[in-house]
Amino acid sequence: MSFESPPKTILITGAAGFIASHVTNRLVSNYPNYKIVALDKLSYCSSLKNLQPCFTSSNFKFVKADIASSDLINYLLDEEEIDTIMHFAAETHVDNSFGNSFEFTTNNIYGTHVLLEACKVTRRINRFIHVSTDEVYGESDLETDIGNPEASQLLPTNPCSATKAGAEMLVMAYHRSYGLPIITTRGNNVYGPNQFPEKLIPKFILLAMRGDPLPIHGDGSNVRSYLYCGDVAEAFDVVLHKGAIGHVYNIGTKKERSVLDVATDISKLFGINVEKTIRFVNDRPFNDKRYFWDDQKLQKLGWEQRTPWEVGLKMTIAWYRENPNWWGNVGLALHPHPRIPTTVLSQNEEEFF
Repeated sequence: MSFESPPKTILITGAAGFIASHVTNRLVSNYPNYKIVALDKLSYCSSLKNLQPCFTSSNFKFVKADIASSDLINYLLDEEEIDTIMHFAAETHVDNSFGNSFEFTTNNIYGTHVLLEACKVTRRINRFIHVSTDEVYGESDLETDIGNPEASQLLPTNPCSATKAGAEMLVMAYHRSYGLPIITTRGNNVYGPNQFPEKLIPKFILLAMRGDPLPIHGDGSNVRSYLYCGDVAEAFDVVLHKGAIGHVYNIGTKKERSVLDVATDISKLFGINVEKTIRFVNDRPFNDKRYFWDDQKLQKLGWEQRTPWEVGLKMTIAWYRENPNWWGNVGLALHPHPRIPTTVLSQNEEEFF
C-alpha cells in the first residue's frame, strides 16, 4: 500500500539529531507543499544548528518537546493535523547504554508507546515510519555470506538494541491490534556532517585533528557497514513515498569495514602513521563482531547507495575541519568509553531560546 495522496503534515521526532536533521532538511527543501513539524527535546547530541537550512522556509515549524509527554503529543497531533509520522527520536549510543540503561528504556520504549497511543486516539495517521537499527538482529556469523532478511528473528545483545527491539514489538502490536499504518526501517551505521562525536567516525576525525591517539576497542576486528548521511536521507524519502504498510526495510549496504580499517583510512587522509596513532583499549562488555543483512528489498523500490566510502569520508573530514567547534566542548565524548548524561541539554540551545 503506497500513498493514495501525498502527505500534508509530517511530524518528525528527534528532528534536531544527526540522521533526522538530514531527512528533515531534505523534505523541507524538496517538498514545499508538505508542512514539516520538527519535534526534539534538544538533548546533548541534538542541535538546532543542524536544522539551520529550514528556519527560513514557510513549510517548517520547530517544537521543543519530549515524546514522553503524552498530553503534549496528543495536543500536537490534533492542533497540527498530523497525518504522517517519522519517528527518529531515540537513545542510540551503545556505550552509553551500558552505564545508563534506564534512560534507554524510558526514551526508546516508553516514548514510542506514548506516540503509538496518541496515534491510536487521533485516527488520522496515514503512515507511521518507525526508525530502528541493524543491531536488533544481533551478531552475524563471521563466515556467512547470506545476510539477514527483514523477517529474521530479533536477537539483541546489549541494552541499547534490546530497547530498540522492544519498541519494534510495540509498533508491531499496534499495527496488528489497532491497524496503525506502520512501516519499520532498520539502518546500519551512518556518518557525515553534523554527527555528535561520540560515534566512531567523527570521534576519530576530531582526535586526528587534535593529534591525539585513536582508541580502538578490543583488537579492532569488529566489522560494520557505513552509509553516507545524504544517501540515508534519500532512502527515507523513498520509504516515505513508496514503502508498503506493514513492511520492514533494511537501509544499508553489504560493503563492510573493520574498526581498524576505518582508523587506517582516516589516518591516511590526515597523513599520519596509523601504527603510531592507534591505541587499543578495553572492549565493551559485549561487542557484536558483525551485522550482515540482505539489502535487496529497498533496492527494489528504486534506492541504491550513491556515495562511495572514499568520497563520503573526504567530505565528512572537510566538514569537521570547517566546523571544529560545532558541538562546543566535546572532551567527554572523545573518551574511549564515553559516559555522557543523556539529560544534559545541548550547549547550542541557548543560541535559539
